[in-house]
Amino acid sequence: GLGAEYARTLARLGAAVVVNDIGSTLDGTPDGTSPAEQVVAEITAAGGKAVANADSVATPEGGRAIVEAAVKEFGRLDIVVNNAGNRRNAALDEVTPEDFEAILAVHLKGALYVSQAAFAVMKEQGYGRLLFTSSSAGLFGNAGQVSYAAAKAGVFGLAQAMAVEGEPHGILANVLLPM
Repeated sequence: GLGAEYARTLARLGAAVVVNDIGSTLDGTPDGTSPAEQVVAEITAAGGKAVANADSVATPEGGRAIVEAAVKEFGRLDIVVNNAGNRRNAALDEVTPEDFEAILAVHLKGALYVSQAAFAVMKEQGYGRLLFTSSSAGLFGNAGQVSYAAAKAGVFGLAQAMAVEGEPHGILANVLLPM
């Protein structure tokens, strides 16, 4: 999807990339696939630099491990694209606490955990770029997507706060709203 295309495009433009994906179904259930490794194979076959990572963005430890993989492999970290996602669509009266938490964990908390770890590295470097993928559903709502909309609205707010906090340190943050 979008994450794979971001990775391919950045690599084509000369960036060394960490491709992160846990390998799961759309709802976030691990399925044993290795999409990150597939994208890395494409990038390296085209002459680019890339490494696969399967840590979960949904935990602080996973967020740190992703950032550490970039620094270990490439010596620095300049850009983070927060695009991890899962989806468990349900009408408002059918949303379970578990589904709501699963969506928040990946979209919102994942963006925080990876960006927070990256922020420390970028602050020390005096440079960094944080890109967040939000959604029009988060700004305008969408039937059957209350969890997704809430998470994506949170991502928008998180990015705005990180932009303000990062600017004095040479760290910029932006939000994409693909439609």
